[in-house]
Amino acid sequence: MAKTRRDKADFYTKKAHKEGYPARSVYKLEEIQAANNIIKPGDSILDVGAAPGSWTLYTHRELIKGKGTIVAVDLNPLNLNPIPPTVTFYQGDAFSKEIRSKLVEKGPYDTIISDAAPMTMGNRSVDTARSENLAEQVLYLATEHLKQHGNLVIKIFQGGGQQEILKQMRTIFTKAKTTKPKACRSDSFEIFLIGLDKK
Repeated sequence: MAKTRRDKADFYTKKAHKEGYPARSVYKLEEIQAANNIIKPGDSILDVGAAPGSWTLYTHRELIKGKGTIVAVDLNPLNLNPIPPTVTFYQGDAFSKEIRSKLVEKGPYDTIISDAAPMTMGNRSVDTARSENLAEQVLYLATEHLKQHGNLVIKIFQGGGQQEILKQMRTIFTKAKTTKPKACRSDSFEIFLIGLDKK
């Protein structure tokens, strides 16, 4: 079987391994944070689609500085041992009735972050439609669980209705925009939607 470029550890993959993060995705959040200051020490954070746990760990280590709380949710377990003391992890569907009742108990949140991606089929139209659906569900969580003046970060595949979701976000947030961090792979069609200062 031919090896792809993704089989090779790139700069960000090596850096993540060296710094103790389970995945290279941590540097996407680092860039988003540097540009937008979405998370502050002491904040309450909801991380949707958190596994393997790089965004959760980075938020714990570098952003809330041990003074806030993080609720992490994913269908898969976190690859963090130990799970940091600021983190409450729920394994399951963030959009299910059972998990949402737990999110209500722990909320509301200062920031919701989501690097979640759907199960991909390799069919661009199917994958982007699934990504759009996932992004819409995360946005709905934000309308329910985000504090006034709160912030939101959602991953979506380009071509997955991002303009329509961005239009919705502009009715909810003072500012909404798209970004593609340098840490995204060059062949990836993922981008991030950022909502700042919930009305």
